Amino acid sequence: MNAPIKEVLDLLDLEKIEENIFRGVSPKDRVQRVFGGQVLGQALIAASRTVEERLCHSLHAYFLRPGDPKIPILYEVERCRDGASFTSRRVVAIQHGRPIFTLEASFQREEPGLEHALPMPEVPAPETLEGDNELRARIPQDRIPPELCAWVFRPRPIETRPIDPRPYFDPAPRPPQEMLWIRAAGDVPEDPALHRAMLAFASDLSIIGTSLCPHGIGWYDDKVQLASLDHAMWFHRPFRADEWLLLVQDSPSASGARGFNRGTLYSRDGRLVASVVQEGLIRPRPGVL
Repeated sequence: MNAPIKEVLDLLDLEKIEENIFRGVSPKDRVQRVFGGQVLGQALIAASRTVEERLCHSLHAYFLRPGDPKIPILYEVERCRDGASFTSRRVVAIQHGRPIFTLEASFQREEPGLEHALPMPEVPAPETLEGDNELRARIPQDRIPPELCAWVFRPRPIETRPIDPRPYFDPAPRPPQEMLWIRAAGDVPEDPALHRAMLAFASDLSIIGTSLCPHGIGWYDDKVQLASLDHAMWFHRPFRADEWLLLVQDSPSASGARGFNRGTLYSRDGRLVASVVQEGLIRPRPGVL
């Protein structure tokens, strides 16, 4: 198995330490704070482990404090409601005795209903596009601080293939819209709850960057402070996180040092499988912009 994806699967395999209480760890190579997608995925797994025969259809989360990658994260699950059709859970992630993250998740038993969905845009197949590994390999290494080179150029657990890639440094301003194919870089076990957690992990990778497009700011430009503030997802239809999904992103607004971003995810056969919304901090650094 690809080592980075195995690491993510291990991260999502939480340790149960008491009824409704789970413990998760972080990768040893994190350089500053815990990746937001990791906390999303771990919190969703914690909630899912207290629910039987129902899958998450929506989640709403707030990032309260930066996570410390050097110590474990405690996930406390509150069983808010177990109804005939829906189940609700609240999860609080705790470090150093304080909450760093909260998640509300709703689960539903499978049932039929009305069906419609916006069509998937026509885009090139992922096999015809360069992947993020190839694109990052062309970054001039003198633009990256030496202490960060190993982290920037490391193998990734999520493969991405952008439709119209933009430079990592000093890109030209462009409309706040991006599309990319994504998938887990290895097989994910046959567990629908795990595939949802893996997609939650992946959904925090690129969405905030869409709000930088109109401003000519790249991913590794040190011009703004970036951080996820809140995150919501809806799971519409079955999918596999280890098969190609088209992520269509846009950013309708940026104001008050915050960027608002939306995304829809389609399976390769054109089914709308999930939606995501995030507001992120995009605070200009003093004297830079």
